[in-house]
Amino acid sequence: MKWLLLLSLVALSECVVYKVPLVRKQSMRQNLIQQGLLEDYLQKHSLNPASKYFKEAANLIATQPLENYMDTEYFGTISIGTPPQEFTVIFDTGSSNLWVPSVYCSSPACSNHNRFNPQQSSTYRATSQKVSVSYGTGSMTGILGYDTVQVADISDTNQIFGLSKTEPSSFLYYAPFDGILGLAYPSIASSGATPVFDNMWDQGLISQDLFSVYLSSNDQSGSVVMFGGIDSSYYTGNLNWVPLSSETYWQITVDSITMNGEAIACSGGCQAIVDTGTSLLTGPTNAIANIQGYIGASQASNGQMVVSCSAINNLPNIVFTINGIQYPLSPSAYILQMQQDCISGFQAMELPTASGDLWILGDIFIRQYFTVFDRGNNQVGLAPVA
Repeated sequence: MKWLLLLSLVALSECVVYKVPLVRKQSMRQNLIQQGLLEDYLQKHSLNPASKYFKEAANLIATQPLENYMDTEYFGTISIGTPPQEFTVIFDTGSSNLWVPSVYCSSPACSNHNRFNPQQSSTYRATSQKVSVSYGTGSMTGILGYDTVQVADISDTNQIFGLSKTEPSSFLYYAPFDGILGLAYPSIASSGATPVFDNMWDQGLISQDLFSVYLSSNDQSGSVVMFGGIDSSYYTGNLNWVPLSSETYWQITVDSITMNGEAIACSGGCQAIVDTGTSLLTGPTNAIANIQGYIGASQASNGQMVVSCSAINNLPNIVFTINGIQYPLSPSAYILQMQQDCISGFQAMELPTASGDLWILGDIFIRQYFTVFDRGNNQVGLAPVA
């Protein structure tokens, strides 16, 4: 992926902004197909699995060209330790822990990924504390340690992170990323570990208590995470701000989901999380079944929900109304063209919480709407991508 545009030095003369590359490796689909796991991946893929000081103008922007592949995962390269050891990680707003594989791990998933070796880092500090994290498609257990984490040009010192000892999921074995960097609230961090973003803010490494995300579409370049700033060149119109309904995930209230003005789900309102670590749009089983019926999706022999590719041009938009503002998704956004089939981008997943079953507005939604994750004001900003 390439970077789109540099930030305006005039507009950002009083803040520090970092852009983090989101990297893709081209082996994921091939590996899944060869191992007969593509169907399971597409059906279950979800990771379930937030200044005080200013830098010199020369360090105002950190950019790096990137490549996008397959529109299913977005991840970037960070380093940990001194000297730095590199890892690719998903920047996941649906979780809060940073972890990477370690030399203590003997699971097959660790054998074909980069593994952190604390003995090779002069700045590593060990703890005896254990950590365990579960996602929709995998899990890990391990220990916690402290070290310097480099994200773009940000040197995040004394950062707590997980060193995996077990990664039992076959999904993690075939995944083209090494670990996960969670960007949700510290309240859901396993073992009370301080998230990377919180540590950045506490150290005065960014000038605004927020980060923003642009995800490119159709294998195009340009996907970025921007820590500490907003670049208006990535979106059109104005940002619409949505207050959070819970400071755990990036959870908001959706007013309704409609097609041709008719409610097809969430008619009385529902709770949703904005999650960069989930590829699809997920919701409760009955509601998703209703949407699949409206778009003419049927279950194929491989279990996937397929839609006639010829129907894409004739299907209407599906509109998510959030905080009184309509956010339409076109058929080309919510139907994925993969290999010879056209696959529904909606997936059933039960995520019960005290506030009801959660929907997940994953990458399908975020690709259409530039998103600002504002920790300082506990809100999410949304605007159509440019």
